[in-house]
Amino acid sequence: MTESVLDLGEKDVRDVNAILQGRATSPTGPYTVCNPAGKHAVAAGLTHPVSVKIDGHVGYYCAGMNEHAIITIDGNAGTGVAENMMSGEVRVCGDASQSAGATAHGGRLIIEGDASARCAIGIKGADVVVGGSVGHMSAFMAQSGRLVVCGDAGAYLGDSLYEAEIYVRGNVESLGADCVEKDMTESHLKALAELLQASGIEARADSFKRFGSARTLYNFKIDNAGSY
Repeated sequence: MTESVLDLGEKDVRDVNAILQGRATSPTGPYTVCNPAGKHAVAAGLTHPVSVKIDGHVGYYCAGMNEHAIITIDGNAGTGVAENMMSGEVRVCGDASQSAGATAHGGRLIIEGDASARCAIGIKGADVVVGGSVGHMSAFMAQSGRLVVCGDAGAYLGDSLYEAEIYVRGNVESLGADCVEKDMTESHLKALAELLQASGIEARADSFKRFGSARTLYNFKIDNAGSY
């Protein structure tokens, strides 16, 4: 299969995205996008199973709203990479800025380096795997899905967590409201090992700690009325 090269030094992001989305031509792929130079919203809104490699650093919201596509960023990513992803896979070979994978409903986001604040905020079913560390408020109000951190986690991890699961191999600066450490069962170990293998991350599942919701914020309590 012949690879198609799209040069952002010559084409506008809107024109490149139109090709990747299949609006300008029938998307055959695989594609390589070169000279991204930190541009925003590269490869956003893809809705079909096409393979895209981005050769360099990208700005805000790269691969946002992804559905079915397999996108690899050979560099660092700015704010909101894979934001609101529905399915498919996004891999960042470097580091990611804040809000990586925010509100993602499905699919898998792999960050081989570190992620900044609010990683996996509000996820609704996606898997976010970070090879390094994450910043403060990661997995804030995460509803479902999994956040896996192979390094350390910043302050207020899992604040106001719903039913998402968090796995951390390193140190946790502090837990947010209603986030507690939980037992790691055999089923959790197996599921985590499978996710790590699928993500291409070499780490032992039994070296992680598991965190989840204490479920104390689900219902209004009159004794706590002054705190609301």
